[in-house]
Amino acid sequence: MTTTTTADTTPELLRPHAEQAFAEELRALAALDDRPRPPSWQLSPWAVVTYLLGGTLDDGTVISPKYVGPRRLMEVAVATLATDRALLLLGVPGTAKTWVSEHLSAAISGASTLLVQGTSGTAEEAIRYGWNYARLLAEGPSEGALVPSPVMTAMSRGAIARIEELTRIPSDVQDALITVLSEKTLPVPELGMEVQAAKGFNVIATANDRDRGVNDLSSALRRRFNTVVLPLPASEDEEVAIVTRRVEQLGSALELPTVPAAAEEVRRVVRVFRELRSGMTADGRTKLKSPSGTLSTAEAISVITNGIALSAHFGDGTLRASDIAGAVLGSVIKDPVADAVIWTEYLEAVVRERPDWSDFYRACREVTG
Repeated sequence: MTTTTTADTTPELLRPHAEQAFAEELRALAALDDRPRPPSWQLSPWAVVTYLLGGTLDDGTVISPKYVGPRRLMEVAVATLATDRALLLLGVPGTAKTWVSEHLSAAISGASTLLVQGTSGTAEEAIRYGWNYARLLAEGPSEGALVPSPVMTAMSRGAIARIEELTRIPSDVQDALITVLSEKTLPVPELGMEVQAAKGFNVIATANDRDRGVNDLSSALRRRFNTVVLPLPASEDEEVAIVTRRVEQLGSALELPTVPAAAEEVRRVVRVFRELRSGMTADGRTKLKSPSGTLSTAEAISVITNGIALSAHFGDGTLRASDIAGAVLGSVIKDPVADAVIWTEYLEAVVRERPDWSDFYRACREVTG
């Protein structure tokens, strides 16, 4: 049996971290950034906001926008992290909370990987610390047997820790953060020691209160966060721009073939999602019932990306209504009974009446059955 090897067998990353994907932009900003930086920050607050919202630097370097929305929201978020209060990014699913959290951490600390993913099964050890039980049994409690959490590591480094879906974490586990955020210390009673936070440490948490399975934050914990609510895109054009940009980025990362003439289908998907979300057609003339799903911008990005893959590999290379209809149906119908009725009513009362949407209507009726 013959084995063929290549000089470089390192696989390409499917989804690089923000600090990897935008390393050149971060370096360019750091080189030209002459404004005051808080302790341990890689960039000044002004440069962090520029990194998030995009712009052109004095040397001609173009910084791509990572977030499309009110500048003041990002200024408030960054200013919060320069104080001793933690930041809570709140919003409905799909409002770029995780995306903003990752890019804030990358720009401030140079790393976005000190992450706690909140779930109903998240234990207190994920926020405080755990133990290497083999070493614990062999030598008893010791620093060598201690397994620091991402929060503990961030404290010792003076970096940003991220906690995703804070409201999915059980309430008693959430409260493990209170001492960390108020006293900036994490006691380790088993060793008779504590970890004190170095300057630059802070926490960015994300949460939504519209999804199922969430836990309310205690008043004591909520007081220790400054909350920034991330809204859905304000206009159709703004949402179309966001979807188009992210689809291009994802297509490049996934090495999907280039599919021309996607603008029309992007706008259709965005309009369908916005109308069903708001319960009103774009012209304000017809009231609609809203389905149980969130129909977020992130889902619109997924629908278009899936359509491009279908068109490129199984179609004629042009994104058409038939390429997106199935994914739109899957996004809208989460409850197979109630949502199916809402979708059928929308197709017949709205989509069917739009003369230039006849191909979309036929494609949706075909997959609906």
